[in-house]
Amino acid sequence: MAGLTVVIAEDAALFREGLARLIESRGHRVAAAVPDGDSLLDAVDEHHPDVVVADIRMPPTHTDEGLRAAIDLRARHPGTGVLVLSQYVETRYAARLLEGSAIGIGYLLKDRVADVADFADALERVAVGGTALDPEVVSQLVRASGRADGLATLTPREREVLALMAEGKSNAGIGAALVITESVVEKHVASIFGKLRLPPSEADNRRVLAVLRYLGA
Repeated sequence: MAGLTVVIAEDAALFREGLARLIESRGHRVAAAVPDGDSLLDAVDEHHPDVVVADIRMPPTHTDEGLRAAIDLRARHPGTGVLVLSQYVETRYAARLLEGSAIGIGYLLKDRVADVADFADALERVAVGGTALDPEVVSQLVRASGRADGLATLTPREREVLALMAEGKSNAGIGAALVITESVVEKHVASIFGKLRLPPSEADNRRVLAVLRYLGA
């Protein structure tokens, strides 16, 4: 996929410039690259991008300014994808971002940007309404969950499939990642839904949201 319009919000100038170059190298247009949450909202109002890439921690307090700006812009521009970056996994921030809907949402660790193919895939998936959660985010959401009763019944392979589901991967994507056929993935997914008492759904984003809700997000 090429031709996306992207707005970047990142206070570290070198990282911001690097993100812009990476994104443009994939055939997308960076309409604005700004250093704080207020500028992000202004840029989104002006450019109406397909997707925003934003650091969670930005000036002035370097706590959750980027997250709050992302939540605000989701309310003002619900069709805009939001991919947030963080140095560390912060499950409370992930929960706030995912609250209500997982459509067009991503949460990646900054280290993940170094894998250009994975980052580009996440960016493009979020831009078209998909979900992209860092595997470590999923892992910590699982550990933070109080619903260990159902999780304990899953086999090791089902746990792997669950983690990939929560990252937003399709059955075909899960099969490729685990080197198994799509029909085998479908059987694992059906088993997971049964054990976790979740209704099956053909829509990947509804499926992700259901899983995250079960995990306590």
